[in-house]
Amino acid sequence: MSSVASVHSLWTVAAGAPGKIPAPHIEYAQLSPTLIVLGAAVIGVVIEAFVPRRHRYSSQLLLALVALAAAFAAVIGLAAGGFGSAKAHIAAMGALAVDGPALFLQGTILLVSLVAVFTFAERRLDPAAHGNHVDSFAAQPAAVPGGAAEQAAVKAGFTTTEVFPIALFAVGGMLVFPAANDLLTLFIALEVFSLPLYILCALARRQRLLSQEAAVKYFLLGAFSSAFLLFGVALLYGYAGTVTYAGIAEVISDGAKQIDPALAGAMGNDALLLIGAALVLMGLLFKVGAVPFHMWTPDVYQGAPTPVTGFMAAATKVAAFGALLRLLYVVLPGMRWDWQPVMWGVAIITMLGGAIVAITQTDIKRLLAYSSIAHAGFILAGVIATSEEGISSVLFYLGAYSFVTLGAFAVVTLVRDAGGEATQLSKWAGLGRRSPLVAAVFAVFLLAFAGIPLTSGFAGKFAVFKAAAQSGAGWLVVVGVLSSAIAAFFYIRVIVLMFFNEPKADGPTVAVPSPLTTTAIAIGVAVTLVLGLAPQYFLDLAGQAGVFVR
Repeated sequence: MSSVASVHSLWTVAAGAPGKIPAPHIEYAQLSPTLIVLGAAVIGVVIEAFVPRRHRYSSQLLLALVALAAAFAAVIGLAAGGFGSAKAHIAAMGALAVDGPALFLQGTILLVSLVAVFTFAERRLDPAAHGNHVDSFAAQPAAVPGGAAEQAAVKAGFTTTEVFPIALFAVGGMLVFPAANDLLTLFIALEVFSLPLYILCALARRQRLLSQEAAVKYFLLGAFSSAFLLFGVALLYGYAGTVTYAGIAEVISDGAKQIDPALAGAMGNDALLLIGAALVLMGLLFKVGAVPFHMWTPDVYQGAPTPVTGFMAAATKVAAFGALLRLLYVVLPGMRWDWQPVMWGVAIITMLGGAIVAITQTDIKRLLAYSSIAHAGFILAGVIATSEEGISSVLFYLGAYSFVTLGAFAVVTLVRDAGGEATQLSKWAGLGRRSPLVAAVFAVFLLAFAGIPLTSGFAGKFAVFKAAAQSGAGWLVVVGVLSSAIAAFFYIRVIVLMFFNEPKADGPTVAVPSPLTTTAIAIGVAVTLVLGLAPQYFLDLAGQAGVFVR
């Protein structure tokens, strides 16, 4: 009763003296990376409304690149200022964490997004339509596929420049997601980056019906996962009487010290805790693409425009694993014995499922989708380690994997036939003889995916397996190595197909890209080789960033 009375007195005081309501305290400088990106996204929407169509492409591209570069500079500034270590703290009235893992993941997301914007802006791969350069996106997304309105838009040379602000909104949500320090902020960030991705998936210029089908599947399954997550949040609130990570962790470890009378009947109920934690984990495992929540991945990767697939495959994984790490290490360390066996099972079936099903694929984008599922399993091995080495190994793996993925999908955009991108594996036969450089670059990415030494994939896999083995998960490492061997089979099969098969007479050609896509692929190769040949500096960097603020 006393708490109800105190709340009532607060109301009367606030009503009597409206000037006395305390203003929220927001650390704008420490949240600047996210604010820069979201501010630029809003400016991008204004550009769409007021700038003449012929100037939109250049202004949107420039705005996106400047915003992402400025946000990355802000992350570097915060890290240099000690916010990744000594000054790490909870900002925005408890909603967001500014600490090592948050800054490392935000920096990775921003760099990946910067490279992805280059692939979004590519306009030289498709033949010019009616004298105008065209990109990967529908001329008029609102028009019926194949209808008169779409044909008129193509004839007029329209390009869909709104993809840049939409992508910036997605990046803004991704920056908040791994830094969220309460469950409501986590949910809002999930929606902020998911909704733009649903839209981007539906915007392919070629194969528009397949693209729209992919977007609808992603939207429906994404809505299910969001519902699971939100229901889990409600149950965890019922259990702990708070949605803050620290508050829930405190109730789990110590029991409720100050019981809220309204929730006294439910608080401390272990059934609410177990079911709520399971539902929130399900929502995050969906975003990660772990088995059995992976069914959206191959269809969406295949149907979405390839630049969007690359962006989604790289950046979404980084954000989702960051949020998963923070949830398990900050909120649920007291439940480790409950969630570890479940995560063991998920990691094992994800590694084996992704690797085995990938062998049967005949489409290069679906093959890379199942490959990404297998990699989610490998990363989960590092998550399960529950140690600082586990966190730093996952951070390093995410950084390495994201650039390999972006580079691989950028190469896929170059191999084309009369119908657009030639994604059927059979069409890639003899590509190494027709275009040795492109085939060699793709082979580097495939070897990195396979975890061959001297590539970033090997350094990443070695780091997560070592962390898992040190934490006593030796059997998990055995399964991981076995899955890697299975996965190596289908990666090397593609290399053999490209270099040792005769090219077909009607085979695809390799389009000559503009400097934008060339830069994206070059950065992917450079990161893959540097992290493979000299990973120590970056492993140390991830190690320094491996402590969550609580």
